[in-house]
Amino acid sequence: MEAELFPAYRERVLAERAGLRTALGDVRAAQDGALRHLLSANADTEFGRRHGFARCRNVDDFRAAVPIADYEALRPWMEAAAAGRANVLSADLPVVFFKSSGSTGDSKRIPVTREFMRTSFFPPYYAAWANIVEHHPEAVRRPDATLNLKHDPAPAADATRSGRPHLGASQVDFGRAFGERLSAEPGSRAPWSTLPSFVDPADHPRRDYVRLRTAMAHDVRCVIGINPAVVAALPHQLVQWWPRLVKDVYDGTVDGRPGPAPDPERARLLDRLAERAGTPLPAHVWPRMEVLFCWTTGLASLYLPRLREVFGPGVSALPAPAAASEGFVAVALDRHPTAGSPAVTGGLLEFVDADEELSPGSDTLLCDELAAGGEYHVVLSHVGGLYRYALGDVVRVVDRAGGVPRLEYAGRRTLSDAAGERLREGHVVSALHGATRATGLEIRNATCRVTGRPARPGAPESGADGPRGYAFAVEPFGRWSREETGAFARALDGALAGRSDGYRAARASARLGAVDVHRVAPGGFAADWQARVARGTRPAQVKDRVFQNDDAAWRRLLGT
Repeated sequence: MEAELFPAYRERVLAERAGLRTALGDVRAAQDGALRHLLSANADTEFGRRHGFARCRNVDDFRAAVPIADYEALRPWMEAAAAGRANVLSADLPVVFFKSSGSTGDSKRIPVTREFMRTSFFPPYYAAWANIVEHHPEAVRRPDATLNLKHDPAPAADATRSGRPHLGASQVDFGRAFGERLSAEPGSRAPWSTLPSFVDPADHPRRDYVRLRTAMAHDVRCVIGINPAVVAALPHQLVQWWPRLVKDVYDGTVDGRPGPAPDPERARLLDRLAERAGTPLPAHVWPRMEVLFCWTTGLASLYLPRLREVFGPGVSALPAPAAASEGFVAVALDRHPTAGSPAVTGGLLEFVDADEELSPGSDTLLCDELAAGGEYHVVLSHVGGLYRYALGDVVRVVDRAGGVPRLEYAGRRTLSDAAGERLREGHVVSALHGATRATGLEIRNATCRVTGRPARPGAPESGADGPRGYAFAVEPFGRWSREETGAFARALDGALAGRSDGYRAARASARLGAVDVHRVAPGGFAADWQARVARGTRPAQVKDRVFQNDDAAWRRLLGT
């Protein structure tokens, strides 16, 4: 953030947070208003006419008129809009199309209109930064105070058939595209936000190196990752590149090219600090670090406490919004460590019990009908052209604040169902927490997969690969003995049975064997993250995986 813009930026983000807080005083009224807005704005679109938007007077009418749909069901409408046909999903023409991974491997094309940005995106987007602005102002007052690992400007964007840009949300310049000068994220105007000419934009590891080296010359107070795996990878990169980085600091170069002034004294100090600690740490490079901003739930909830320590003893971890390319679900309006309040002004939020199969006719609940402790599929509608859209995410209600539920991300709705166990990501993460509490052991990361083969009818539940069951790749914090590993596996098996009726029944009937735990070498998950980036995936898109279906990644983690 440019220093001269900070006062206006602070005023904007605090005002948007105040607006959302006010709306939470009457959730149902806010939701009714959001629904009326999208219906009236888009009643005369192709989709609106097909589904009778003009006849819808309330939520019940809308539910009866529009079935729940995922991206594949809406793809023909999305593709028509991307091809340039006007008035398909929204009266407002899309300015860009957000890119997001689809279930078939093809990139989604999510239409993004000006009206969507004005009413549904910018209010929670600005409000999301309020806790940093209010409690850590020095982290955003200067352009170089934040290392934004999410910021990923595209040198040449893909385009739809109609010529509209098609790129990730983290690659869009909102100021240029939508005329919002204050919308530049903290750190997106830092000296390292523009790549030097000698770096190939497709060479992601080198891009990361140059950004990290350049940031070492500045007083960084905040790291933004959104995706926590990106934040977790930074200490690994520091270790991996340490001699090269220290030489660059000593010589005053960036990857061997002319850079900041040589600083031999600092290079020697950094080496001494790393030698004393046994390894280089972000806290050595940026001793005044204050805050990490990323998702704090899912697998990250297992490793964030220890990760914070390597960035500094006083570092806070603030939760990024529960959101996707398609829209916002919840945003933290206070300093709760994991959960946020529903984004009730931006669109209609509906929910379906996560234990139920999501279908076009599923019964839904509204925000004020959710039960504390419950887990729910998210169904989103907004003026940008998404109507009763199954987001693919599951959220958990952690509590109620002022009578309004606070929601945290509980994982994708992906099910692992080899023998009727119907395990969700939330079941696995919760069970991992249970096993760590039961054994006193800590883990840095974990993933799992089904191994073995199903038995022939009437035969014992085993095959050429042994009994069908769940294998976990777990990176311990510290050393585990063989006995401790076995105890952890038993505790994890029991915790899964305690959280999933289907898993408990499958174990009781011997359709599943016991959990098998494989210890991953220190740094194994970070090294796998780096390997995936080196193969060409944008760092922001390389995320933790609860269920591991990539054979090569599994072999890398196990060192086989």
